[in-house]
Amino acid sequence: MLDDLCHEEPVLVIAPHPDDEVLGVGGTIARLADAGVRVHVAIVTTGKTPRFPAAQVAKVRAEASAAHEVLGVADTHYLDCPAAELDGYAHTDLNEAIFSVVQSINPRTIFAPHPGDIHLDHQLSFLSVLVASRPHQHHYPRRIFAYETLSETNWNAPYLTPAFVPQVFVDISQTLQRKLDAFAKFTSQQKDAPHERSVDALTALATLRGATVHRHAAEAFVAVRMVE
Repeated sequence: MLDDLCHEEPVLVIAPHPDDEVLGVGGTIARLADAGVRVHVAIVTTGKTPRFPAAQVAKVRAEASAAHEVLGVADTHYLDCPAAELDGYAHTDLNEAIFSVVQSINPRTIFAPHPGDIHLDHQLSFLSVLVASRPHQHHYPRRIFAYETLSETNWNAPYLTPAFVPQVFVDISQTLQRKLDAFAKFTSQQKDAPHERSVDALTALATLRGATVHRHAAEAFVAVRMVE
């Protein structure tokens, strides 16, 4: 899959919040960037006062910039929808925000959050990605993959919400450390083990996904749609 992506740039990663892109796709982003692929990250939401102090928002945005530099992200796009409030945000506005960035970049491939994630911002972002990517358009993404986000995907309700059952694996043995280094830039988001938002948990998941396909480390994805 990765070899095909290297010939079908650009690639767009949709992140409901800063750091989701690193948790779910960081190693793959680094591999693609190393291969010369232009990888864009669209961060859907921004914290709004008074729920999120302005200083906190600025800090997280600076952390994201530093993390993206480590991974080799070509461009970062902030859509500025309200964080943790998408369930009360007009869905047409969310659709338009994601549609606009998809149209402007015209990606061949999109990585989106998994629809079974417990966070509503993730679920709604995924739905808007599908709206923006409908294949009746002249230009549309040929490939859509859903990624897993520790602290969101792992807390879904078994048998009641869509399960994350990956069938696509990307070897990140050579870029796992870059992923961990990028996550280390998010000092405001990190927790101590055994919390799932810890370096230990992120490493353990990469090791588990890698062992599934006899690799030292991997990221796993669900193929939502592939048009050849």
